[in-house]
Amino acid sequence: MTAPYTTFADALVILVRGGEVLLAQRSGTGYADGMWNLPSGKLDEGETIGHAAIREAREEVGVRVAEADLDFVHLIHYRNRLGDARLGVFFAARRWIGEPYNAEPHKCSQVGWFPLDRLPAETYRYTAEGLAAFRRGVPFSAVGWA
Repeated sequence: MTAPYTTFADALVILVRGGEVLLAQRSGTGYADGMWNLPSGKLDEGETIGHAAIREAREEVGVRVAEADLDFVHLIHYRNRLGDARLGVFFAARRWIGEPYNAEPHKCSQVGWFPLDRLPAETYRYTAEGLAAFRRGVPFSAVGWA
């Protein structure tokens, strides 16, 4: 008998303003440093995926989002080249309170707004794939699987 499959669950928050999406450049974490990513993070014990999205938006870019203002837009089952897999739940925020800023300078070198159709070349693949699916209105994708 094999053990049950387990994986990380990530909440990712899409903030769009004037056709541009907010991304943060990772730094000093030892994981994907230099890459651009959405405000996001792993689900903590005892929280819903929606609550994780709200928490990550506040922790990483200093904005407050109400759960009622989050629209589920995409689920990605992603596996990287090393075989590590995760589930990413993408939410688009219809509204938020506050002006986004780099609220975690120890984990992020900068934040910036980028056209949804012209992301930086250094956008983390997981993020880029999810945003491309969001733009197309596709609710699910599996990336990196044979």
